[in-house]
Amino acid sequence: MIIGVPKEIKNNENRVGLTPAGVAELRKHHHTVYVQASAGVGSGFQDAEYEQAGAVVLPTIADVYAQAEMIIKVKEPIQEEYALIREGQLLFTYFHFASSEELTHAMIERKATCLAYETVERADRSLPLLVPMSEVAGRMAPQEGAKYLEKPLKGRGILLGGVPGVKPAHVLVLGGGIVGTQAAKVAAGLGAQVTIMDISLNRLRELDDIMPKNVVTVYSNEYNIREAIKTADLIVGAVLIPGAKAPHLITRDMLKTMKAGTVLVDVAVDQGGCIETCKPTTHEDPTFIIDDIVHYCVANMPGAVPYTSTLALTNATLPYAVKIANLGWQEACRQNSDLRLGLNVVNGEVVYKGVAEAWNLPLVSVDSVLEPAHV
Repeated sequence: MIIGVPKEIKNNENRVGLTPAGVAELRKHHHTVYVQASAGVGSGFQDAEYEQAGAVVLPTIADVYAQAEMIIKVKEPIQEEYALIREGQLLFTYFHFASSEELTHAMIERKATCLAYETVERADRSLPLLVPMSEVAGRMAPQEGAKYLEKPLKGRGILLGGVPGVKPAHVLVLGGGIVGTQAAKVAAGLGAQVTIMDISLNRLRELDDIMPKNVVTVYSNEYNIREAIKTADLIVGAVLIPGAKAPHLITRDMLKTMKAGTVLVDVAVDQGGCIETCKPTTHEDPTFIIDDIVHYCVANMPGAVPYTSTLALTNATLPYAVKIANLGWQEACRQNSDLRLGLNVVNGEVVYKGVAEAWNLPLVSVDSVLEPAHV
C-alpha cells in the first residue's frame, strides 16, 4: 500500500502521524511511505531520520495527498485540505465528526473513507487509540488550570496546592474515565482537594480504592453538580460518549453561581464539550471569559507536548496501520472488530450511528459497505 504522512497544519499542532520507527515497520512489510518535508520537526524528528527509515520525503502536502492510498494523520483535515482528498481515499486519524457539521459534510462530499481513531473500540468497550491522548490531556488539564488560576491570567489568584496555613484549591473533575482519573491524580499530587463525579457507582468504588485521601468521589447528577461548582476553583470537564456529542453538564446559567475567576478546562471540547459555554480555542489564544469565569477549551491539548504525544499515539496506532496496509481497509475491518467500529464515513456515506444522529443524516449499514471477500 502507498501511505502518506502530511504535515499537520491545524493551529499549533506539532504532532505527526507516524514516527521514523513506524516508517521502518511499514517498510518491513514492503509498503511505500511518503512523508511531507518537515512533517516531524515539531515532534523532534528530522527529514533525514524518515529517509533513513525508508520513507520518501515530498516537498508539499498536495504531493503527499496525490500519491497516497492511505493518509495517516493526527488531527482531522481542515478546510485547506478538503480539496486534496480523493474519492475513496482512506484517512486514518482523529475526526470527532459529532462536533463539526462542516467537516462531516466535507468528507461526505469528497466521498472519502474515514477511519476514526476515537471510535476504534475493543470488545471490553475500551478505546485503544483514544486512551494515550486522553492520558496526556488528563494530566495536562490540572497543569493548565493551575496556570490560569493565576491572577495575571484572570484567575482567582489561588495556588493549586496551597501552603501550610492556607487551604489548597478545590478541583472538581466531571467524569471518572481515563481523562478524569489522570486529571485527579495530577491535581491530588499537586496538593489540591479533589472531587470526582461520575454516574457509575462501580467506577466511583474503584476510584475510591485507588485515589489518595485528598480525593473524594460523589455521584453525578444535576443537583450535586450545581452544589459542587459553588466552591470549586478549577473544574475539569472529562465526559466522553464515544463518537457522539458530549452532554452539557454545566449550563450557561450555572456560571453565575461560581466564584469569579474560577477556571473551566473542558477536555471534551473536541466532542462538542460538556460545558455549554465552551467553544474550541487554540494554543495561540487558549482562553476566553464569560461571566468572570475563565474558559480554557483548547481542542488539541496534547499538541503542546508533541514529543511525548506523538510517541504515545503511534505506539497505539501503528499495529492497526500495519494491519490495514497489509490487508487493505475492507479486509482489515472484516477481520478486526476494533477497526470495523472505527469506520465513520465510507465513500461518502455515514456508517457510524453517533455521527448520523448528531447531524440528522442517513445511516448506512457497515455490512453494506464491506464487500464480501473474494474466494
